[in-house]
Amino acid sequence: MLGGGTVKKLTLKQKAFADYYIELGNATEAYIRAGYSATKRYVAEANARRLLANYSVKNYINERIKQIEDARIADAKEVLQYLTSVLRGEIKEEVIVVEGTGEGCSDARIIEKQVSAKERNKAAELLGKRYALFNEKLNIDGVVPVVIVDDLKDEEDEEDDEDEEDEVIT
Repeated sequence: MLGGGTVKKLTLKQKAFADYYIELGNATEAYIRAGYSATKRYVAEANARRLLANYSVKNYINERIKQIEDARIADAKEVLQYLTSVLRGEIKEEVIVVEGTGEGCSDARIIEKQVSAKERNKAAELLGKRYALFNEKLNIDGVVPVVIVDDLKDEEDEEDDEDEEDEVIT
């Protein structure tokens, strides 16, 4: 274990404290909302600091923050699904349209429209790059044997063979 501490199961109040602390960012307020009783604010502050130093509470807070961050960040599959839906025209975008109402007046309203051909082409390009569809280079995995042929030596051997044949004929 990190720091030599042991992970213990949190009590309901410790878990509530940790969750409130993540939400509020204020340990004292989290301590009070979790249901702990303190006669004075400075006592609540001291006890909240003590809870934050508790290995199990600290570990729980770090794990929960990691889960929240992971949920907010798109993974590769989600990005590929989004690009595919843009490419196929399944995504709509909102645009502001200004319409004249007469006598020099106009109103603006928001309408939904399909993404532009330019955006769909960009999505196609990004997907194509991901799958190496437009790559002229060969990506080869594995072992490829290399044979070096000495062309000059082969030509000399052929000339020598021809000279020998000429000598035999004469």
